[in-house]
Amino acid sequence: MEIGVCILLAFLVPQVARVGGQEDGGHEGCVPGFQVKHYQVAFSGAFQKGQALIQVEFDDCAGNEDVKFEVSDPSFHVNGDLNLVPLRDVLYSRPVLFIHGLSAHADDMAHVEITGLPVQSPHTLRNMLGVGQSQPFRSKRSLLVPPIIVTENQRAPFPRIIGKSHVFSTEKLGNHIFRLTGPGADQDPRGLFTIDIDTGEVSVSRSLDREAIDSYELEVSTTDFAGNLVEGPVILEIIVIDQNDNRPIFRETRYTGEVLEGSPTGTTVMTMTAFDADDPGTDNAALRYNIVRQSPDKPSPNMFYIDAERGDIVTVISHKLLDRETLPTTTYELEIVAKDMSGSEVGLTGTATATITITDKNDHAPEFTHPLFEAYVYEGSTGVVVNLTVDDRDDPDTGAGRAIYSIINGDPTLSFEIKTNPDNNEGMLSVVKPLDYEATAFHTLLIKVENEDALVPDVGYGPSSTATVHVTVLDINEGPVFFPDPLTVTRMENINLGSFVASLNATDPDILQTQSIRYAVLRDPAGWLSVSPVTGTVNTSASLDRESPYVHDNKYTAVFIATDNGSPPATGTGSLVIYLEDYNDNAPYVVPTVARVCEDAHDMNVAIVGGRDKDLPPNAAPFKIELGKQPGLDKTWKVTRVNSTHSQIMLLHSLKKANYQLPLLITDSGVPPLSNNTEVKVQVCVCKKNKMHCSSAHSYRASLLMLLATLLLTLLCL
Repeated sequence: MEIGVCILLAFLVPQVARVGGQEDGGHEGCVPGFQVKHYQVAFSGAFQKGQALIQVEFDDCAGNEDVKFEVSDPSFHVNGDLNLVPLRDVLYSRPVLFIHGLSAHADDMAHVEITGLPVQSPHTLRNMLGVGQSQPFRSKRSLLVPPIIVTENQRAPFPRIIGKSHVFSTEKLGNHIFRLTGPGADQDPRGLFTIDIDTGEVSVSRSLDREAIDSYELEVSTTDFAGNLVEGPVILEIIVIDQNDNRPIFRETRYTGEVLEGSPTGTTVMTMTAFDADDPGTDNAALRYNIVRQSPDKPSPNMFYIDAERGDIVTVISHKLLDRETLPTTTYELEIVAKDMSGSEVGLTGTATATITITDKNDHAPEFTHPLFEAYVYEGSTGVVVNLTVDDRDDPDTGAGRAIYSIINGDPTLSFEIKTNPDNNEGMLSVVKPLDYEATAFHTLLIKVENEDALVPDVGYGPSSTATVHVTVLDINEGPVFFPDPLTVTRMENINLGSFVASLNATDPDILQTQSIRYAVLRDPAGWLSVSPVTGTVNTSASLDRESPYVHDNKYTAVFIATDNGSPPATGTGSLVIYLEDYNDNAPYVVPTVARVCEDAHDMNVAIVGGRDKDLPPNAAPFKIELGKQPGLDKTWKVTRVNSTHSQIMLLHSLKKANYQLPLLITDSGVPPLSNNTEVKVQVCVCKKNKMHCSSAHSYRASLLMLLATLLLTLLCL
């Protein structure tokens, strides 16, 4: 007989013996428990939630009242029709499921083999039975060890027997002891499970918590008294069955949501989700949601509904009643309770609060509080002149309630501007261009108000969305105005004192009043000008000098003031710009004034000098540069023109180391021309190794006597 069949027979014999020992009172000939203890189910890719896999045959011989079934895999359960059904979609399963049936009259175990799994697990029925395995120190036969199912949170006393291992050797009965190893036995958490070495009964030493560890995989074996392995090891799985010891917990204590006013019935507002640490495959974690309180409860205590399973909060109230402007409040508070055990009376509960805000849409047009507003403003001033007020039933903190104002008529010159005051939603009408009383003393503006957001289709802007503003301009005494300003004239510098420069023209804008004007100098940097207080005629009081530091780009600027005789008097200022023409009143000069040359130089060029003149062309260049009028200079020196502004100084013969003053005459091109006698200091130096050693003595004047002496000495040395 094959090993697997022997093991099954060994498993069934105790069951038959146990049933035979029951008290009378059951159905005649009935054996309490599973009538079929081995089932097979083919795995075809996945088990769908609610799919009936097999129907087990169980009879406790007393009507099967209050029979409870526990499945080793919490993803499955046995329903009232005795069908094995997945509690959720199962993509992969253990190769063997154990079903524990328990009632007052029966306590039995059956197993279900899952065939066709894509990857064979090391804990398949074949491996657990030891079929096809050849291991040293193991007998030819070993028994299937069904899992032990333990309920969490058991109460004292401990230790408590939770099951029995059936690993034993018929060949060495009475000469072996049981041994339990693995996490929970001799590994952390140590000492949680123990085994009776003689009987194989497994005990638990303290209460278990499924939420901490939901199953334990141990190994059971038998050894002789010397410690030699006789049977096993065989996997023993201890499965912790869930109790409803965790109440639902919301992730947050307070949730917030919004719904737009006028939304249709059934609009989803928000979703409330709670978490339950219990086994999600049981009713212990099957949550149901309920609204237990709504505050306020007007206009209806049931304005919202929550989907019991999904936690979606939706509107129940009619879209016409969901009107933000007519509801007693814009914020509603809901108390939400989540209850496990699918909402049954024995379920545990968790509570959270949902705050729902009714948000606004633009279903009311803004309206002015008055059809007519009046404003008064002094001419010449700017700024806010009047605040326009409006009523709007929509939310002032949204685009549906915020106002936008515009001027739609009465401002052709764009002298006005209107903006929204963000603090109170009022329209601030401002003057941005000064108004002139003499031009127009009265303005009539038509103002329109709208919202930032567009109105809903069935609402429009009515007559009250426009208003009229009367602006009255008040007269003030305005200062005289110069024209043109600035006044620009051209005059020759150095004109005679008392010469006419310009005639100022200032007029009083108060044309409806008769006023006189008087003139005065306000700023005259060089003090060159005077003005007639009555006529405004400007004359010179000093010589005009184009080369003065007060003149910039040939322009001299003075400022005058005009004052009327109004009450109080008003003043105005105007500028006079005099463009000064040049007069040849500055003689030219030569630069540089010092030159150096080596006494033994082969190049007799001394220096290039240029002319400078403070005047402007044609009173400056071209310059004529020539030797001074002293006789004999042309025997030693020569000046040659380079261009219109520069000339070349040359030596006609070598000179000894000394300093020489060379007189030059420079003449400009003015009419009449101006000349200037100037001197250039020429240092004749000894040059050695790129260094010049020049005399520090006083210069020799290049006079006639010195030149003659030098010439005579040169002739004697020949």
